[in-house]
Amino acid sequence: MILGFILIIALLVVAYFLFVTYYPSFGGELTKERQLQYATSAQFENGKFVNTNRVDMDLSFFETLALARKFFFTRVENGRPAQDITVAKIDSSAIADYSSPTRFVWFGHSAFLIQMNHKNLLVDPMFGDVPAPHSLLGASRFSSELPIEIEKLPKIDAVLISHDHYDHLDYGSIQLLKDKVGMFYTPLGVGIHLEAWGVAKARIVELDWWQETTFDDLTFVNTPARHFSGRKINNRQSTLWCSWIIRSDTENIFFSGDSGYDTHFKTIGEKYGPFDFAMLECGQYNKMWPDIHMFPEETAIAGLDLKAKKIMPIHWGAFKLALHSWTDPVERLNKKANELQLPVITPKIGEAFLLEETVIEHQDWWKIK
Repeated sequence: MILGFILIIALLVVAYFLFVTYYPSFGGELTKERQLQYATSAQFENGKFVNTNRVDMDLSFFETLALARKFFFTRVENGRPAQDITVAKIDSSAIADYSSPTRFVWFGHSAFLIQMNHKNLLVDPMFGDVPAPHSLLGASRFSSELPIEIEKLPKIDAVLISHDHYDHLDYGSIQLLKDKVGMFYTPLGVGIHLEAWGVAKARIVELDWWQETTFDDLTFVNTPARHFSGRKINNRQSTLWCSWIIRSDTENIFFSGDSGYDTHFKTIGEKYGPFDFAMLECGQYNKMWPDIHMFPEETAIAGLDLKAKKIMPIHWGAFKLALHSWTDPVERLNKKANELQLPVITPKIGEAFLLEETVIEHQDWWKIK
């Protein structure tokens, strides 16, 4: 009996390594040459990227399995919407023919289309149905359709990616997007996945924290976050994670990526603020991982640290990746932001809104039955 159990475990381990070695969604591997290239980064130590204030993410295989078991088998009241979320639809001509002023379309979770200075930008364009390496390994999106399908999107001038987790970097989405995208901007190391998926190296710009690059009349600034990376158990911390600043001559926008609350928000606010608008992580939190995701009250405080004129909660509304109800993030954030007198906008998924807007038509859309 013991021998049979050992054999089953061995077969599972072999199956896992075959799966991660040959299935394309896992992406590329950080080579020794790339490790040498990143050795000059203050965030790179002993072959891995690290946070400024350290976070222990070295879970064993069995600790990872235990955490996954708790997640998949714990019942969460209102963990998903009772029925599919109805999203606002936008057609390709409404995107292709748009010129100004700066406009946003939220796709749920952390994915955005930003139309700015006559350019189409995508941020963390995860348009897949399941945030996992295979559709059988995760739960589906809260909505059965997207505001617009990838195939109908017009030319995309640039894509910005915050890190390589499946709910932010999706193999299927990149496969459908890559031939209509001009340039990809990523933190250090994330380009290895894009290259493995057929994106030419010349179309990928990797940046370290605090590095800037110009894209025509826009500036992209790679700024810190407190998180981690990795697309499989044995390559955690192999690529960097970040937040992004998008600046024009007249506008200043912040995108948090994924991040626990820390002093970097205040540092970014002091160095680059104030911000006209900040898209801030607010979802998928738990007391078991407080260092890598913010609680909603911390999201509001981060908005103040950044000197943001208004904020929007992101990283919610599309997937169940934690043990809270699906509306808990936005409800708790609104309560704290009201206390702090910090303006919050909460557009419906797919609803186009302007940077200058402070009132959104469907502000409480998740309450509508």
